[in-house]
Amino acid sequence: MNNLNEQLRQLGIQCNDTVMVHASFKSLGINDPEVFILDLLEVLGEDGTLLMPALSDEQDPPHVHNNLTTPSNVGYLAEFFRNRPGTLRSLHPTHSVCGVGGQALDILERHAQDTTPCGPNSPFNQLFNRRGKILMVGCGLEPNTSIHAIEEYVKPPYLFGPPVVYTLTDAKGNTFDKTYTPHDFEGYTQRYDRVETLLGTEGLITGKVGQAKSYLMRSEILFDRVLEMLKKDPFYFVELDVDDD
Repeated sequence: MNNLNEQLRQLGIQCNDTVMVHASFKSLGINDPEVFILDLLEVLGEDGTLLMPALSDEQDPPHVHNNLTTPSNVGYLAEFFRNRPGTLRSLHPTHSVCGVGGQALDILERHAQDTTPCGPNSPFNQLFNRRGKILMVGCGLEPNTSIHAIEEYVKPPYLFGPPVVYTLTDAKGNTFDKTYTPHDFEGYTQRYDRVETLLGTEGLITGKVGQAKSYLMRSEILFDRVLEMLKKDPFYFVELDVDDD
């Protein structure tokens, strides 16, 4: 067993887990992203499932998404994983997720039914239902897209923008228009790092993966405690932007 294997297991990743990974590749201190992915897959085993958010920026022309060619916008590792042979991708113009493993197809194919970024059929929501785990490697706790799925249950005033019609091309080459209600956050800064104080040791483990400070969250605990907090204070995880003028 190599060092990455040991670190992933010590952090709490187990065989047959479903894990959503957010990672800064450069923080790992390794040269080959395939090494990290293969180690994750080895720890997860044949029936485990590895997921990574792909997301995507506005295209030129705007509001156009091709599920095979539109690049990820969340870093080098996510884009490498998207292009890796065998990787599947959920169909969504702004919040797609990529995955491989035993449950990947079932988790990803339902996302096409949603009309919001992290709706009930999204991989982010399904992670809660499957008691999956969220691994944050070298990126802190802020870029935790799964919290958006919990926000959609409460619908705080900052969350949604006006409806937008997107032109999508799916993995089979079918092109069609669909109306989505995207997230907005205009005027607010996200503060998802505040989740650390809510989860406790039973919901959050801190350790190292490679050279990167890393966190592993139990998604069902995240869901329960974030939802409870948002019902008390819908603005708990955001701050108003400060005008520098």
